[in-house]
Amino acid sequence: MVRLLVSTGEVSGDLQGSLLIAALHQEASSRGLALQIQALGGQRMRRAGAELIADTAAMGAIGLWEALPFVLPTLRLQHRLRRLLHTQPPDGVVLIDYMGPNVTLGLRLKRQLPKVPITYYIAPQEWAFSLGEGGTTRLISFSDRILAIFPEEARFYRQRGAAVTWVGHPLLDTLADQPTRQQARAALDLPLDVPVLLLLPASRRQELRYLLPAMVAAAAELQRRNPALEVLVPTGLSGFESTLQHQLQAAGVRGRVIPAGQADAAKANLCAAADAALTKSGTANLELALRRVPQVVGYRVSRVTAFVAQHLLRFSVPHISPVNLVLGERLVPELLQKAFTADALVAAVEPLLRHDSQQRQRMLAGYDELERQLGEPGVTRRAAAAVLDQCLSES
Repeated sequence: MVRLLVSTGEVSGDLQGSLLIAALHQEASSRGLALQIQALGGQRMRRAGAELIADTAAMGAIGLWEALPFVLPTLRLQHRLRRLLHTQPPDGVVLIDYMGPNVTLGLRLKRQLPKVPITYYIAPQEWAFSLGEGGTTRLISFSDRILAIFPEEARFYRQRGAAVTWVGHPLLDTLADQPTRQQARAALDLPLDVPVLLLLPASRRQELRYLLPAMVAAAAELQRRNPALEVLVPTGLSGFESTLQHQLQAAGVRGRVIPAGQADAAKANLCAAADAALTKSGTANLELALRRVPQVVGYRVSRVTAFVAQHLLRFSVPHISPVNLVLGERLVPELLQKAFTADALVAAVEPLLRHDSQQRQRMLAGYDELERQLGEPGVTRRAAAAVLDQCLSES
């Protein structure tokens, strides 16, 4: 029996964790290995075959002020996890994204269980940002192997002495059997000849406050200009549905909220049916790009968090969207803080809704290059094989 602990948080981590867990079970079965996976994650990971220690999918925030509500729950979870690790030490540990909690966990594990191999999958994007005078997360000090999903990520950690395997981006494994536009429109009961706009505002509660109002106002203005426009809003996390519906109605937007329990299954159809998207920065940007949906990306945090990041921590990043980070250029528009307004969103996305616009054609051509840079399908199976190899080599 091989026992693994997989740790992640937030909606995107839960998605990536579920893909890896499914692949781990497949890989273990092909090797004739019995496998038990305990996890910090979400319901997607549970459905993929993990025993949840705690549901951390909703425990995520960007910013100092925004993270305060999660401090006590995180401390309680850390205490509970310490006891579990003492009584039931795993044969291997996989840390997925979720920078702050996973770095803390990795450092503790290396002290408490130094012989247990730690694999970091989807590492913090240190290759993309700078913090102060080059501060790092100390990831290399406790990771026995880093499974990199971006080429630049692999180069960054390899140059600093880490054991790195580039596996490619796991979203490549989700693109098989994509529906046509006609099939997707039929499945969603949408006419073929109307424009469709996706809104992807939130996978964290803070984002409902800071991002949703501007996106909804932009959708309202776009519908005023073109009453035929359909607006679809897949829910990022269970419990967000009522807030999304209320804000759409308050702004006078004729839109459809897709419940969280249905959003994953509907994702391929939503993307195939959409003409463009307004989205927060994050993994969703890559998924939209790989599914060829033109997009405008934005983000906003509290003024306190923005001030601390800029003036005290001296945090800087050339781009906030993974699409632009991978390509090293501003392919998709980015609107941050004060620039993240309804008027700016409308101005940026309106040309993308027109299929003959130069902006749309340039973005779609850039998506082709992006896909070439992200590797080949079979990512999660390669990652699963590397994780099991690491465990078995240490046993």
